[in-house]
Amino acid sequence: MRYLGLDYGAKRIGVAVSDTDGGFAFPRETIPNDNTAIDRLQKLIKEEGIKAIVIGDARAVSGAENTITAEAEAFAKKLESFLKLPVTPIWEAWSSVEAARFAPKGREHDDSAAAAIILQRYLDTHRPNDEETL
Repeated sequence: MRYLGLDYGAKRIGVAVSDTDGGFAFPRETIPNDNTAIDRLQKLIKEEGIKAIVIGDARAVSGAENTITAEAEAFAKKLESFLKLPVTPIWEAWSSVEAARFAPKGREHDDSAAAAIILQRYLDTHRPNDEETL
């Protein structure tokens, strides 16, 4: 099953997709957070055969809400309603810091890399039991 991962931001949304087996996440693109965002995501979902969406839970490390939390939650609900796909929030703390570690020296991290980290966290904790195939 293929997944879509999102790193929601006030200005941009980082986008990542999983492989067809749902084991590995790959950065895809960064899109503007504007009135075209859902249409762009819908097109990508159809092209890639996405069956579920994972979005970063934008709470602070302490669990407290921050300035973007309510906006991100509203966007997730809108996505779920409009696209008719399950949208699962996953803890995103430090994903941008982790993505920055892999950015070329002197460049800002890519939001799609942060989305891939968020999606990979989800995939790593929701893998089917592989022991049956050994």
